[in-house]
Amino acid sequence: MEKIFGKYGLPLEVKFCKKCTMNNQRPSSTVEFKQKEGEKKRTLAFGKDGICEACRYAEQKKSITWADRHEKLEELCNRFRRNDGRYDVVVPGSGGKDSVQAANILKYKYNMNPILITWPPALYTDIGRRNFDAWLDAGFANYTYNQNKKLHRFLTKNAFLNLGHPFQPFILGQKNLAPRLSVLLDIPLVVFGENEAEYGNAIEDNEKPTRDPKYYSAELSIQDIVLGGIPAKDLIGDFGFKLSDLEAYFPVSPYDVEKTGTEVHYLGYYIKWHPQDVYYYSVENTNFMPNDYRTEGSYSKYSSLDDKIDWLHYHTTTVKFGIGRATYDSAQEIRNGDITREEGVALIKRFDGEFPQQYIKDCCDYMDITMQQYHDAIEKFRSPHLWNKVNGVWELKNPIWRDNNHA
Repeated sequence: MEKIFGKYGLPLEVKFCKKCTMNNQRPSSTVEFKQKEGEKKRTLAFGKDGICEACRYAEQKKSITWADRHEKLEELCNRFRRNDGRYDVVVPGSGGKDSVQAANILKYKYNMNPILITWPPALYTDIGRRNFDAWLDAGFANYTYNQNKKLHRFLTKNAFLNLGHPFQPFILGQKNLAPRLSVLLDIPLVVFGENEAEYGNAIEDNEKPTRDPKYYSAELSIQDIVLGGIPAKDLIGDFGFKLSDLEAYFPVSPYDVEKTGTEVHYLGYYIKWHPQDVYYYSVENTNFMPNDYRTEGSYSKYSSLDDKIDWLHYHTTTVKFGIGRATYDSAQEIRNGDITREEGVALIKRFDGEFPQQYIKDCCDYMDITMQQYHDAIEKFRSPHLWNKVNGVWELKNPIWRDNNHA
């Protein structure tokens, strides 16, 4: 039988969406606390017409009666609002545009009493720290969970070396901390900004306002949890960490979720989510600022600004999946009508896959590895069906500018 799947379970035949710039190598969100080396990925699905699920949902959004969704948001807030002034909604974030808008709308439009919850970046950028401070200055209180730095550094290093995924420890906390604190603080409502499904998870994930509990809640023993590619039991037994150190990275107990009545909602289900509009709103209402220069690997100045590790994350997605930051950004902007597909292809050809030169030394120092160790390690994650080495330089075998759908 002819082989049709390659590394990570990616389709060997690369197909590009006929409407946006994304392709069928894009992995969907995974349950991070179970992820092991060599895990097979579910990838972006396409219809028979060659249109990806993310574009299909973008079209569906045009027919949504948003006034009805706003009414549903009002009903949600009425159900959870506390009339005694106590906190009644948890808003997770680190000061990026999406969490900034979510908190501001809930407090000043819907008269909620949000408490901000932050799982901080491993390495804040200057603009990220500045925007976080501006978020609090706009009239919000905040709980920040400062991780065990020794453990977080260890997990970041091993997530990179074992999984090619240095951003995993941040994602674990970003998804798990808010539901956990919902339980601890007895604040049942949690509201994130946009739904990741907008970018290409299963389209049915967009049909409900809540996050699937499998991403943050599970009835698992320590035998079942894997962090940074290392079983949690080994982190304790072989590496000397304690259960109390690790628990913040774990999913919350479903029994505790049920007892508290925790519900995790997406504001993007109730309010039409458009990243550029979110950016403008955040600038106007909370003094959010973009960078003075474009982000390496893209043309954008306002997205994913706060963590230096994010720059490495997009470099690893380029190596593993052939998809860099400009591809992610342009695909979303095409769906929202901000740029054309032709413009997106040109931006990808110019910027996608740039090496993260600005922060690579800081990130390697943080992980306690040399630049050479970084280069050596990342090569084991490269997908051979996507790349050719030409005159000593890696090149994509099937870049979008050579695709038949691109005129």
